[in-house]
Amino acid sequence: MVSENVLQLCQATETVSSVLAKDPTAAPGEVVKNLYGHHKKVFNYDPENNRPAASAQAQEQALKCGRWGPTQPSSLFLQAYADALSCLEADPMSGLVSPPLMGSHGIVPLTVIAPLADIMRHCSNMIVRAEREVFFITCSWSPSVAQRLVKDALIELSRRAGVRGQKVVVKMMYDKATAANAIYSHQVVKPEVYSGEKIQLPKPEEIPNLDLEVISLHKLVLGTLHAKFCVVDRKAAAVMSNNMEDNDNVEMMIHVEGSIVDSIYDTALITWNNHFNPSLPSHDTPATEVGLPTSDREPVYLDRSPSREQHESTADGQAVRLPEHMPDDPHWDIDINGEITRMQSCYSMKPHESHLQAVNRQLNLACKNKILPSGPEIPEGEEMTPYISSMTPAPVPMALVSRPPYGPLNMHNVYVPQNEAWLSCIRNAQRTIFIQTPNLNAAPLVPALAAALKRGIQVTYYICFGYNDAGEILPGQGGTNDQAAQALVESITAEERQRLHICYYVGKDQDHPIHQSFKQRSCHIKLLIVDEHVGIQGSGNQDTQSWYHSQELNIMLDSEEICRKWREGIERNQNTARYGVASEDGVWRDKDGKPGDGYMGHPGKVEGLIKGVGGMLKKMKDKGGV
Repeated sequence: MVSENVLQLCQATETVSSVLAKDPTAAPGEVVKNLYGHHKKVFNYDPENNRPAASAQAQEQALKCGRWGPTQPSSLFLQAYADALSCLEADPMSGLVSPPLMGSHGIVPLTVIAPLADIMRHCSNMIVRAEREVFFITCSWSPSVAQRLVKDALIELSRRAGVRGQKVVVKMMYDKATAANAIYSHQVVKPEVYSGEKIQLPKPEEIPNLDLEVISLHKLVLGTLHAKFCVVDRKAAAVMSNNMEDNDNVEMMIHVEGSIVDSIYDTALITWNNHFNPSLPSHDTPATEVGLPTSDREPVYLDRSPSREQHESTADGQAVRLPEHMPDDPHWDIDINGEITRMQSCYSMKPHESHLQAVNRQLNLACKNKILPSGPEIPEGEEMTPYISSMTPAPVPMALVSRPPYGPLNMHNVYVPQNEAWLSCIRNAQRTIFIQTPNLNAAPLVPALAAALKRGIQVTYYICFGYNDAGEILPGQGGTNDQAAQALVESITAEERQRLHICYYVGKDQDHPIHQSFKQRSCHIKLLIVDEHVGIQGSGNQDTQSWYHSQELNIMLDSEEICRKWREGIERNQNTARYGVASEDGVWRDKDGKPGDGYMGHPGKVEGLIKGVGGMLKKMKDKGGV
C-alpha cells in the first residue's frame, strides 16, 4: 500500500535535481540531507510477513506517483511500482532517486545483447557525440578493450570540442576500494592516479578541452558501487550490465531517452554526492525539455525513425562491408542506425567464413582464452544480432527500481525498491516468468519462485554455469547456481517441476555450457520479464550481494513490444534453450549423464570455505591484486 506520506514525497515539487538547478554549487549529499534527512530511516525492517496483497487501491495510489506520459501503465506494473514505493516509508532514499522522479516514461531506441566490448562501442559513440556533458558510472575498472574505447572516445571528444571552441564537462565514477574509503566513501581520484597504470584514462594534457573529474566510491565493507550507466547531455542514457574489463561475458544494455533520463541523471547526482568542480552544464535543462540545446545531427526522442526488425538489420549489415570500430582504429558513426549497420556488418561472414565462424570470431575478440566453435552451423535468418532496434511508436511507462550501497556485515538492508519490484512481479505473475542472471541464489527469491510454480506459473530462468562459484560457495552467500537449482527442485512436486525450465548459458557458437572458471563463454545479463510485458533490466544480480549490499540501478518498463524484442534477442544471440537445459535435479549433464567440467558439487561447510577462500584469492590475483 502506498501511504499518504509516500504519496506526498512523490508529489513534492522539489527534487535533488531541481535544487541543484537553482544552486549548482551545492553538494548533492547536502541537498539530500536537507530534503530528506528529517525522515527517520529504518534499515532492519523485515517485510516478509508484512506485504499486503495486490489491490486496485494500491495501484490507484501508485498511478498518482509517476509521470507516465501517453501510455497507461498496466495493473501488474502499477502493483510492482506500489510495492517498490512502500520502501520509501522506511527510507526516502532507498531507491537512490528523488521520489517525484522515480516513476516516469521514455523510449528504448537501442538494445544491445552482445559481448562487453560491443556495448562499450556504443557508449564510446555516445561520448564522442556529446556536446556539453558526460556522466559515466561503473563498478570494476581495469585496462581492457572497453577502457581503451572510452579513452579514445574522450580524446576524440576533446578534439571535437576544441574545433567548436567549447569545453565539455566529464564526470566519471568507479569502485576501486582503498583504505581511504574507510574514512570517506567518495574519494576524489587525482589525475596521476586515474591516468596511471591501473586505470589508464587520458592525462589532462591529452584532453585539453575536457574538464574531467573522477571519484572512486566504496562503502566499506560490502557496499560496492555496482550500478553501471552513462548520461550524455541530459538527453540520452545507457543502462548496462557490464564492468570495464576484458572478459568472456555476453552482456545487456539499453539506450533510453525521454523523461526517464531526468530520473537517471538525478541518481547520478545523488551517487556523486560531492560538490561539482566545475558544475554541470545541464543543471537547469532537464530531459523533459530535450536536455541541453545542441547542434544534433541525430534526431532524438520522439523524432526518431520507427524500429527495424532483426531480419532487416541483418540484411542491412550483410549488404555492406564496414570496418570494425576498435581501439586505436576508431570508426565513429553519426547515429544509432549507422552503429547497428556497422555492428551487424562485423558479425556477417567474411570471405571463406561461415556464419558460425563469424560469431566465433566476435565472441573471442576480448576473450583471454579463445576457443573453436562446437555448435552447429547457423542457418540464414538465425544470425546473431548484437544491436537490436527497439523503438516504440510512443513512450512507455518506466520506473527506476534501484538500491543504495550498504556496507555492514549483515543482511538488514533488504527492503529496497529493487527487491520489492522483483518479488512483486513474481508474486503477481499470471502466466510466465523469465529471468536471466549470472547467479540465482538470493534467499528470498528461491521460495518466491517455488510459490509461483505452485500457482501454475511457467518459470524459466537462464543462469551461468559456475559463475563466481568461489565466492558464492562461501558461508552466507547463497551457494552455487547448481546448489540453488537443486534446492528449488527439491521444494516442489513432480507436477510443478514440469513448469520449471532451468537452463545454463550456452554461447551462440557452442553446444554445451562452459564453466565460468575457464573464462571462455559466460553470461552477465540481468533481466526479468513477467507476463511478456513488464521487464526489469539493469545491474542487479539475483544473488546475495546485489540483494543486500551493492548499489544497483535498474529500469522497470511496461511494453509488450520491447519485451518481445528483448526475448527474441536473448534467444537469437545464445544457444541456451537448445543445449543448456538442466536435468531433472537442476544440474546440467552431458549425454553420458555427467555434470560439466568444473562442477563443484556439494562440499561441506569446511571444504566449501577452503575452496571459496582459495578461489577468491586466485580471482584477486587474476585481477592484479585489486
